[in-house]
Amino acid sequence: MNYNIHTCRNGLRLIHLPSSANVIFCGFAVKAGARHEQKGEEGLAHFCEHMAFKGTQRRTAVQIINAIEGVGGELNAFTNKEDTVYYAAITRDHFRQAVDVLTDIVFFSQYPQHEVEKEREVVCDEIESYEDTPSELIFDEFDNILFDGHSLGHNILGSSERVRQYTGDDARRFTRRYYRPDNCIFFSSGDIDFKRLVSWMEDVNVENANTQPVGQQTADGSIESAKDQKLLLSTISPSPIIRQRNTHQAHVMIGTRAFAATDHRRWALFLLNNMLGGPGMNSRLNLSLRERNGLVYTVESNTANYSDTGLWSVYFGCDPHDVKRCCQLVRRELDKLINSQLSQSQLKKAKQQLHGQLAIAADNREQFALDFARNFLHHGTERNLEEILKHVDAITAEELQQVASQLFSPSQMITLVYQ
Repeated sequence: MNYNIHTCRNGLRLIHLPSSANVIFCGFAVKAGARHEQKGEEGLAHFCEHMAFKGTQRRTAVQIINAIEGVGGELNAFTNKEDTVYYAAITRDHFRQAVDVLTDIVFFSQYPQHEVEKEREVVCDEIESYEDTPSELIFDEFDNILFDGHSLGHNILGSSERVRQYTGDDARRFTRRYYRPDNCIFFSSGDIDFKRLVSWMEDVNVENANTQPVGQQTADGSIESAKDQKLLLSTISPSPIIRQRNTHQAHVMIGTRAFAATDHRRWALFLLNNMLGGPGMNSRLNLSLRERNGLVYTVESNTANYSDTGLWSVYFGCDPHDVKRCCQLVRRELDKLINSQLSQSQLKKAKQQLHGQLAIAADNREQFALDFARNFLHHGTERNLEEILKHVDAITAEELQQVASQLFSPSQMITLVYQ
């Protein structure tokens, strides 16, 4: 994968993955996520994402939509714990237009108060819909317990009460702090002239945009202190946490803090996670809880790697009477990985399956573009499938057992139950 990379005079970094495809995926990834919100700003990063489409110095909200969708393109955005991404899918003939619109909404949005009044209710509807879905809500509460007191535990959407208090000034303050050329990247994938893209971006004048830094930030744009760092390393309490939500089905999460995105042990956890509860129906947890015992419809495990920490978790939904039995079966699968090394044939099969899954995932050009964009934003490196596969191939059975012993012991786990 031969990426084109350039850093503009204003600090904006560009990354392009050339291909012969006529459809271009492109956008901005900004280091401005839930973890960058100060106390009292919960949900503000996501609210700014919504408001960015509501009018710029040059375009109204309707003009923004029509500029892309009027030529058959798609315009979208999302907010995560550590970043916000604005992106478009467009044919090559209209790529210049997409660049112009995306630059406009990221650096020149006005956040007009009359639009704030309308969009508040849209966001509140999104929050309330989310709160009506316990299988999704439990993930946020689990994060909040796991990172108690730290902004990584923030619900990305925030609360309806908080969102109804936000104003255009709040959005401008937040984006002045983070929506700066030196705090974001522009990414693209497809058949374009990269030299022409560089010329366009070098000509972008952001002097009149809301991009002046406010307050003190570390180099990566996060707002952290020694206290925050200590919290991330604090001991986890293994006591089960029960929430009475009167749901027909019990929802359960079991997990622990894990590895940062720069920790080499994340590769072993990546493979372990895929074996335990990855997307394959042959995952160990699916075979145990669903196929052999018929106790669940859905069971999955997930791992997330942030800049300075991470998490690993299992989620399943079951009949309230089966919670204890399901937890015992999960524990049994974790203990197997702690107590016994994989044989060479088992290790080979696990790697072979992950190889295939990664290759298929890389064939989704849109998702791959979003993945390499966020990787470049946070780590300054390209996302290379061949390099990822080399890391997977280098994992040993001893490493898998060591990581399993470190993370999967009962004393490291917390359990959250909705019933």
